[in-house]
Amino acid sequence: MDTFGLIGYPLTHSFSKNYFSEKFAKEHIPAQYLNFELHAITQFSLITASNPTIRGFNVTIPYKEQIIPYLDGLDSAAKEIGAVNCIQIQHGKKIGYNTDYIGFKKVLETRLQSPINQALILGNGGASKAVQYALKQLSIPYQIISRSGMNTYENTAKSVYELSKLWIQTTPVGMYPNIDETLDLPYDCLSTKHILFDLIYNPPETRFLTYGKQYGAQIINGYEMLVFQAEEAWKIWNNIV
Repeated sequence: MDTFGLIGYPLTHSFSKNYFSEKFAKEHIPAQYLNFELHAITQFSLITASNPTIRGFNVTIPYKEQIIPYLDGLDSAAKEIGAVNCIQIQHGKKIGYNTDYIGFKKVLETRLQSPINQALILGNGGASKAVQYALKQLSIPYQIISRSGMNTYENTAKSVYELSKLWIQTTPVGMYPNIDETLDLPYDCLSTKHILFDLIYNPPETRFLTYGKQYGAQIINGYEMLVFQAEEAWKIWNNIV
């Protein structure tokens, strides 16, 4: 039986395991999906060595960038992005891909009703890099702000928040079980012309999105993006793309 799996830490309430297990059952696919909760990325080699039936992995926080040295190659998009969320194992070779950017891009293409003048990307980790790549493909200008560095949440001018009509939350802040947490942002800058996109899907409505809704902004959580990226991973594992 073919095995697929998810690596990350922690993996409580994993989207991928439920999604693929249900897919396999519904489509009568003789495969299993397992969670591999790694306390350190160095454990990855042991997982692959002890599970010879594994054909592919999904990769989540905090290993989307740390996994790269353990792979035999990257596709062109993953190489440019610098982050991997999907691994195909074929003929003993582990090749990294990024399907996050495809999922994010597809959601925007279905949800945006008017052009975006500028996006604000909150966070600069692996998920942020996929978002940056997608926005470049969509020709949407963006600015990155984070906890540290030149442009932080605190020192970014309020006018930037007001003018940037698309805010994209790429950090794990507010993810279950820490559902009361949110980034300290000037939410009173929001209007009905703003769109708030949180890549988190659990809870379905984070504090970040709740604030957006209170000010009349359109809100989008990460569920649709996860579904799109999961289906892209399945295509890669089965050489459909």
